Amino acid sequence: MKFGVVVFPGSNCDRDCYYVIKDILRKPVSYIWHKETDLNGFDCVILPGGFSHGDYLRAGAIARFSPVMNTIADFADKGGVVIGICNGFQILLEAGLLPGAMLRNKGLHFICRYEYIKVENSDTPFTGIYKMGQILRMPIAHNDGNYYLDDEGVADLEKNKQVVFRYLSNPNGSVNNIAGIVNKKGNILGMMPHPERSSETALGSKDGLYIFESMVKWLENKR
Repeated sequence: MKFGVVVFPGSNCDRDCYYVIKDILRKPVSYIWHKETDLNGFDCVILPGGFSHGDYLRAGAIARFSPVMNTIADFADKGGVVIGICNGFQILLEAGLLPGAMLRNKGLHFICRYEYIKVENSDTPFTGIYKMGQILRMPIAHNDGNYYLDDEGVADLEKNKQVVFRYLSNPNGSVNNIAGIVNKKGNILGMMPHPERSSETALGSKDGLYIFESMVKWLENKR
């Protein structure tokens, strides 16, 4: 089992994700530069938070053209597990690997604080350790986290149980309080809260660690 952490120019949470996998879970992990096109040997790919390419044009709008993104699309199509966190979620949306778009936060301010989210689907590779309805404490740090999708698209998400996490207080104005979603196949997760920043008690919460542990458990059972 091997994890890969994609690094774009402007990524700033790549080392946090790497640390969780290597030093807490003690699993093999490597950095993947955004220009690479070979994902052979990887079981899970992480798109970390940050400000890829300075968030010029729109958050994730330039990163979606990185060579690695076509490879990630093929990787996921073949069943590989992909998680995009914050800017990683924005990139997945821009690349069309998840439905919807990110708008500026409703208050037009950058938000950086802990929030509470609810587990809406515990039957995914990312949430198998959680219980349905479990409340988690995780930090957010974004300026463009207002998730938007038209009414028909939102209805499909809800019907297909693709909404995985939901804010309790909706700090950014996201439609239906959505904090994280998966694709229809269930192997791509995008979420705005940072599980890597809530993976140790010393950080104020370790609720996020169980996302990574869920992925490990799911990949082990898959073998």
